[in-house]
Amino acid sequence: MTEQKNWKRIRERLELKLPVRVQCRETRESEWIEITRLIDVTPFGCGFTLKRPIEKGRLLHMTIPMPRQLRTFDHVEDQYRVWALVRRVVPVTPPGSTTQLFEVGVAFIGKRAPKSYEEDPARRYDIEGSTPGSLSPVEACVPTELATSDKRLATRHSIPVDMLIETFDDKGEVELSEYTVTENISSKGAAIYTTLSLPVGRFIRLTSEQFKLTVFAAVRGQSIGPTGVPRIHVEFVDREWPL
Repeated sequence: MTEQKNWKRIRERLELKLPVRVQCRETRESEWIEITRLIDVTPFGCGFTLKRPIEKGRLLHMTIPMPRQLRTFDHVEDQYRVWALVRRVVPVTPPGSTTQLFEVGVAFIGKRAPKSYEEDPARRYDIEGSTPGSLSPVEACVPTELATSDKRLATRHSIPVDMLIETFDDKGEVELSEYTVTENISSKGAAIYTTLSLPVGRFIRLTSEQFKLTVFAAVRGQSIGPTGVPRIHVEFVDREWPL
């Protein structure tokens, strides 16, 4: 009975507002670092907010001055350097602010990333044999690659919606932008004409004056249309498009 109570206690989230360094590689050539603070933490994961968009299934590298009793390795190091898998992303707007943030929940997966991550940092993963509400200890949190599929989750409509595409540099500032239109769109994603070079895995911001709406999206593919115009295929990561 005592062991069960201790196990339950160590799994409970502790409200420790520790500083944390979050590193994300969107693609092989593009990465960013953001300094933020934890909301809560357990030996198996933590919660925090980001100014940058992220999506469920991505891997992040985190550096935290974690209490040693909460670590599963590197107990003598000043900083706890651990790989984490994004399990939850919720867009939030703080009271009195117009800036959207992203509340993120991650599961720690260990000291090293999977080999497949080095081949493709934009790859998404899940944790084998666990659910978001019931995570295994770090040693058992084995990230498995999510199967990719061309099957769309929602019907695309051939509607030319105006779009402002914006990309961000490593400091979070707007780097490139372009006004364009969609070839087609659904509640989940869109195909968008663009002359920008946007590799698979990049996060972009999309704004439509027509709909008075801003969403964030991840680039899933690139193609050339029948007329020879390049386009990107994106999936919305923070909300659905209202059709």
